[in-house]
Amino acid sequence: MQGLPFLSDWQNFYMIMGTAAATLTGLMFVVTTLIAGIDAHTSTLNAAVAAYNTPTVVHFATVLLLAGILSAPWQTFSSLSLLLGLVGLGMVFYSIIVLRRMRRVPNYQSTLEDWLWYMAFPFLAHALLIFAALLLPENSALALYITGAAMILLLLTGIRNAWDMVTFLAVERAHSENKSGDASKET
Repeated sequence: MQGLPFLSDWQNFYMIMGTAAATLTGLMFVVTTLIAGIDAHTSTLNAAVAAYNTPTVVHFATVLLLAGILSAPWQTFSSLSLLLGLVGLGMVFYSIIVLRRMRRVPNYQSTLEDWLWYMAFPFLAHALLIFAALLLPENSALALYITGAAMILLLLTGIRNAWDMVTFLAVERAHSENKSGDASKET
């Protein structure tokens, strides 16, 4: 048998998650294209991208990374556990960076909805990943389900946040175009 037991049973799941994460990362390139068409203060836009757009891409990339890690033919759970724990811990530190960025976006007050979807749910997924890493050597089946739940939570959070970003930017772009049209009519 190649690799550890249980991991081969999850291969289809990891394939689906990795494919979805890679595809949705491509969607974020479309979002970035929308950003380019908005007439806004550069510092405000850069701060908003760092606080809201970039973390969404990072969440998709984390799911893709986890799918790749968990698809490898691991020989021991201890090595896999260490790597999963390091990814989870690294993402917790990244969440602290995102928190600071969200608080520094000029001319925007984050809502409860923003805090839940951009901070709380991703942080929960990262904490679940660390918990699963600690649990993996003792109860691998449960740890893999917890890891799968963390991946799904990150993917769904990313989908919601990408949609939030796209709709926000579409409205902002329409306002920007309306202002440009109004200004040209006045001259």
